[in-house]
Amino acid sequence: MATKNMAVYHYLDIGRLGRGEVVKLFLKDSGIKFKEVRYAYDETWPKISKILQEQGVTRTGKVPVLEYQGLILTQHIPILRYLARDLGSYDGETNQEKYAVDVVSDIYIDWRSKWVANLSNKTDQYKDEVVPTYYSLLGQYYSDNDGPYLLGDKVTYADFAVYQSIDNDERTGTLPSSLPQPLLKLREAIEKRPNIAEYIRETRKD
Repeated sequence: MATKNMAVYHYLDIGRLGRGEVVKLFLKDSGIKFKEVRYAYDETWPKISKILQEQGVTRTGKVPVLEYQGLILTQHIPILRYLARDLGSYDGETNQEKYAVDVVSDIYIDWRSKWVANLSNKTDQYKDEVVPTYYSLLGQYYSDNDGPYLLGDKVTYADFAVYQSIDNDERTGTLPSSLPQPLLKLREAIEKRPNIAEYIRETRKD
């Protein structure tokens, strides 16, 4: 159970893959204290998922779930938005900046649905059309500022999502042979952030 000073993060035991990893990266970077509850992603998961629903941990039976300050937060991008607002950082300051963060987040969500659909069978369409188009489009948005982040030198929750998409495509062998330069700068910047760098060292074998 979560306490006032300790969040509880529920996710699948799948290493650094998946949408829940975006939440964990954010928690690590922001310094929010949390403990993990991981669930095996095998034949036992459907039963556990139903139990979690019955317990009120998740209405959908899906994870990630974050128990945070007396609330149960679900859906990874809304979780990040909530945390950003609660912390008063990791988001745009002006309406225009918030719009840019929302747009990139939506582009990421569209990519992720296609990535998941191709996990068991990586189609040529995904590798040759979906992925190049996705990173090319992101490259345009990240070119609007000097970087390394979407809003220049100010990191946002969307940056963690984009970073995770690059990492996931690399792990599934679907990352393009070259990425737009702004995305390379983003990846380097994220991995140099102190808490993220430490986490990557800890999980290098995942």
